[in-house]
Amino acid sequence: MQSHSTLTTYTYKAIRSILGPIIRTIWVKSHTNIHHIKTHKKAAIVAANHQSFFDFLCLVSVSGRNIHFLSAEKFFKRGLWKPLMVGTGQIKVERNATDKSVVHSRVKTHILKNDLVGIFPEGTRAPSETEMLKAYTGVARYALEHNVPVIPVGIKGTHAIHNRESKKMLFKKNVEIVVGEPMIFSYPEGSSTNPEILEAVTRTIMDEIAHLSGKVYPH
Repeated sequence: MQSHSTLTTYTYKAIRSILGPIIRTIWVKSHTNIHHIKTHKKAAIVAANHQSFFDFLCLVSVSGRNIHFLSAEKFFKRGLWKPLMVGTGQIKVERNATDKSVVHSRVKTHILKNDLVGIFPEGTRAPSETEMLKAYTGVARYALEHNVPVIPVGIKGTHAIHNRESKKMLFKKNVEIVVGEPMIFSYPEGSSTNPEILEAVTRTIMDEIAHLSGKVYPH
């Protein structure tokens, strides 16, 4: 039986060779500075704004590296999403659970393996095409706790393709992905549990994502 990591490797290869060209041809208009992800050989947190299910698919189709996203438990129960989530090694988050120790452990495991961990700090798809939701501080916590950089990503155009208010899907080359330079935060040990520092770092990250995505972070 294949190990989970081997399954992940082959699943990602299949996505890039089969689904990747389809997604890029139909939906991805452009991607800028993707080398910040492709050539980053060590662990990092990839943090992006969230508008649509297509955020994950479009980013993965151009990333060049496997990204293990924190994903809501519902995706591990839905038809075609379940094998995709399991096969690509996404990290299941039980959103209503008070104990997130399993999630934290899996994030740590990936970071120790020099993997990329993906987070949508808003936690869910923003209903607005122009404004972002208030972010959770998890991205800041992991960056500070494990001393890894955050690679900010701005995604434009996926809201028009498919969003939480509409079941319709637009077949239009509309998506733009802009990747920023890795952000490195230097704080004293123990800062990952300081609420004020976590909020400040989160705001810095979200301001950069807002800049890259052309959106507003009003929080």
